[in-house]
Amino acid sequence: MSKRILVILSEYGYWGEELVGPVEAFDARGYRTTFATPTGRRAQALPPSYDPDYIDPPLGRSVTTRDMARKVREIDASTRLDNPLSLQQLIPERPYFSSLNHLRELEEYHRLRDATVGDLVAGFDALVIVGGSGPIVDLANNERLHEVVLGFAAADKPVLAECYGVAVLAFARDLETRASLLRGKHVTGHPKEYDYKDGTGFVGVEFNMGPPPYPLEYILRDATGPDGGFHGNVGKETSVIVDHPFVTARSTPDSAPSGELLVQVLENGLRRHGW
Repeated sequence: MSKRILVILSEYGYWGEELVGPVEAFDARGYRTTFATPTGRRAQALPPSYDPDYIDPPLGRSVTTRDMARKVREIDASTRLDNPLSLQQLIPERPYFSSLNHLRELEEYHRLRDATVGDLVAGFDALVIVGGSGPIVDLANNERLHEVVLGFAAADKPVLAECYGVAVLAFARDLETRASLLRGKHVTGHPKEYDYKDGTGFVGVEFNMGPPPYPLEYILRDATGPDGGFHGNVGKETSVIVDHPFVTARSTPDSAPSGELLVQVLENGLRRHGW
């Protein structure tokens, strides 16, 4: 039977190739792809990600070919991204401890969460979190998405995260121990050398954050702990790490390889790669 993939996109802008790369790998295998966003609003590509003349400041060169720019514009303008699932509608919100009937509300939260996350995990074979600057805003600290990630990991189903989407994995934590799901794992992600010094922008808002609000490398080094590891692979063209159930991709050039490696995880049982 065809595999089903749940793809999470930020409503504040995804990086085009980081969607196209994995989706092309899935389409080639006949996988069925379903998209979701935090509130059900349609996602859009970040404009620099479909501009072949845009020079990536840390790398000092264009990271988007004209052919890739065309592919990004095509999928961004297509109906494939219309009417995404809404995490807000699917996953309940954990109540504040200050709520008047906290115990009953917490019991209801757990009941609904277990049912809805369970349905998602049963309905899909893998989860993908697409990168770009947008995830900094509405994915990294999205507790509803954390619950989905925790559910897939508990079911031993693979989770692919790219670029700044990897932060979601670092912050998806067991609320009893506060330990990250990545503790003891090996991952890659945006290294400090590849971070912007200025120009971190988003779709739908007139806001230049300057540099990213946190160095992802530092977050990942702390999350993986002494028994895991962060692999930036600075100076190497690609960096994709598989440490089951996680597949992590550093940045734009790693998009297609990460999709291919997820296929290998699903079809051939790959559990380790790149470290």
